[in-house]
Amino acid sequence: MANATPVRVRFCPSPTGNPHVGLVRTALFNWAFARHHQGTLVFRIEDTDAARDSEESYNQLLDSMKWLGFDWDEGPEVGGPHAPYRQSQRMDLYKEVADKLVAGGYAYPCYCTTEELDARREAARKAGKPSGYDGTCRSLSEEQKAAYEAEGRASIIRFRMPDEPITFTDLVRGELTFTPDNVPDYGIVRANGAPLYTLVNPVDDALMDITHVLRGEDLLSSTPRQIALYKALIELGYATFIPAFGHLPYVMGEGNKKLSKRDPQASLNLYRERGFLPEGLLNYLALLGWSFSADRDLFSVAELVEKFDIADVNANPARFDLKKAEAINADHIRQLDLPSFIAACEPWLTAPHANWAPEDFDQAAWEAIAPHAQTRLTVLSDITANVDFLFRKEPVEDEASWTKAMKGDPVALLTTARAKLLDADWSSAESLKNAVLAAGEEHGLKLGKAQAPVRVAVTGRTVGLPLFESLEILGKDRTVSRIDAALAKLAA
Repeated sequence: MANATPVRVRFCPSPTGNPHVGLVRTALFNWAFARHHQGTLVFRIEDTDAARDSEESYNQLLDSMKWLGFDWDEGPEVGGPHAPYRQSQRMDLYKEVADKLVAGGYAYPCYCTTEELDARREAARKAGKPSGYDGTCRSLSEEQKAAYEAEGRASIIRFRMPDEPITFTDLVRGELTFTPDNVPDYGIVRANGAPLYTLVNPVDDALMDITHVLRGEDLLSSTPRQIALYKALIELGYATFIPAFGHLPYVMGEGNKKLSKRDPQASLNLYRERGFLPEGLLNYLALLGWSFSADRDLFSVAELVEKFDIADVNANPARFDLKKAEAINADHIRQLDLPSFIAACEPWLTAPHANWAPEDFDQAAWEAIAPHAQTRLTVLSDITANVDFLFRKEPVEDEASWTKAMKGDPVALLTTARAKLLDADWSSAESLKNAVLAAGEEHGLKLGKAQAPVRVAVTGRTVGLPLFESLEILGKDRTVSRIDAALAKLAA
């Protein structure tokens, strides 16, 4: 198949809707493959469907690629020798190729109506025969074509598939053979003259010298069609070789179903908004069909590039596991150096995420609490609720947390804890812990039970960052003031 020229791969999404994680996994494998082989990544936009494509989605694609850290060697904003890289700007080229395919006998006009096609497919199904196109218009005479046109029939253009099996070696799945009855002639140009994906995709791959086509398993059935078209393009002088194909496994969602754009957990934007690190998300997505080693799931993007081999991709479907994705992201958060962690959290410490007044934010307090927060976060967006007690004049009001924590005799416990905290050493989290521990012992409570009312009184929540380090940073006056407010609420 592909010759020994340097590796050239492409990532060619359609600008429709939000990018999804399956698309990102495909981009990741192409990018890693190109970088591993010191090859070229071509970023191409397949925007020939004017009804579904949008400029907003196009801009979102570019922004997503940059956020993920993917660079490309040819494509939008970069240029290259095969420009333009948006298919909507290459329509004249596709018409030229389609015309030459028809003139050379590789393709032909088909005048069958939708109703005729449906009726013949249904009859074939009932007879237990393949229900693909039956070749009715394959060998029309000029007179028959003229008669159809006189009736006012429009025609599409179909590619003429060969009558022998097509065999190729998939880089992921090994040798595959497709028989002619399973790959009938197929449309490449609509009746209105608009070229179809089945034409534009292989034409662009050929003209851009793509050596390896790495794409989703859902496109596997189109590969014999593209190989046949490639052979025609070679004979017409548009291509010099057929690329190698590798079909990546499905990403599965809930209920053993392929993860689709409509699944909530499929949207890339969801992970950006929740505060996944690009490195954490890419680490997890790389594991959907590939593995770094049998005993290691955590690795950097640089290590992925160094190790990635398409031959190691597993053909079996991969299940998307949100909890594992979160766990890997948490590991990447913990691996950041402290300045990088502080910087990464900044978007969630300002509007619209922050639930405190901007002027109440205290940079020194934030930098003091940051090391304790870094070990506790799963995603960066969790930081807002974990540190808001430092920057609000009063803690959040959470009645569920209040009810859960204020059991037994919280007034007595908080009164004793207040007194002991007043006498504690506020430069030592251990001293604050001992104060609350002692208060609990006076009331027959272990530390866990004793600290729960204190935590809710001070932070408003039953869970959060290490309590005594938090109290130390909040300070004596604000802590005692909040315990007083809680006692007043309990009294009321």
